[in-house]
Amino acid sequence: MLKKSLSTLLSVPFIVAGGLLGSVSASATPTIVLNFEGAGDQAQLLGFYNSGTDSQGNSGVDYDIQFSSNALSIIDGDAGGSGNFANAPSPNTIMFFLSGSAILNYTPGFTTGFSFYYSSATAATVNVYNELGATGNLLASLDLTAQYNQNCPSGSKGAFCNWTSVGATFSGVAKSIDFGGTVDKTGYDDITFSSAIPAFRSAIPASNVTISPDEEPTRIGEPASTALFGVGLAGLGFIRRRRA
Repeated sequence: MLKKSLSTLLSVPFIVAGGLLGSVSASATPTIVLNFEGAGDQAQLLGFYNSGTDSQGNSGVDYDIQFSSNALSIIDGDAGGSGNFANAPSPNTIMFFLSGSAILNYTPGFTTGFSFYYSSATAATVNVYNELGATGNLLASLDLTAQYNQNCPSGSKGAFCNWTSVGATFSGVAKSIDFGGTVDKTGYDDITFSSAIPAFRSAIPASNVTISPDEEPTRIGEPASTALFGVGLAGLGFIRRRRA
């Protein structure tokens, strides 16, 4: 993980893909940030950032960014969604996946670096490639650790309550990213292009509801269709389990 001073971070021009669109100097190369706000709960992201929609008909800013069908968005349970997470850097929506791995394709390509926040119940690896579809030469690789419940603020509601920033620089032009990890075990937010430091983090107060230490956390949400996701839902994950 690369570290920079706060003054260096604030000097980087950002475009935030979601509810906020930052102003960018025409002479500067913008740093695009995907915060997934506006995407649906357990929706396939698909063309949400590619002048299309997610599987629920929601559309975001057009950045020529296309996701594989495995990449899903999910909304925090406190915001009316099915998400089993808390303290996300930009509330209330993140990316995760329930089968295979999530691949992001960015046709124009990006340079310099790449970064994001994550919360994970398992070790995982994210790889950056110079061709679409996670092919070509490997430009960068980021190793993630299991840290989802470490040092969470008191009162955090949601099993995945710790978010860590990671980033890397590389040479060349990157066009795709393969987000590895065990299905329903790793969530991502504020995916940032052309910077080794992820976008600014919001100050998010913790919920007043706690999770009992002897209670098994559930997934981030319950799927709208098990046929769509094709996996079982037992054990820890980003989907909250409904109680009778």
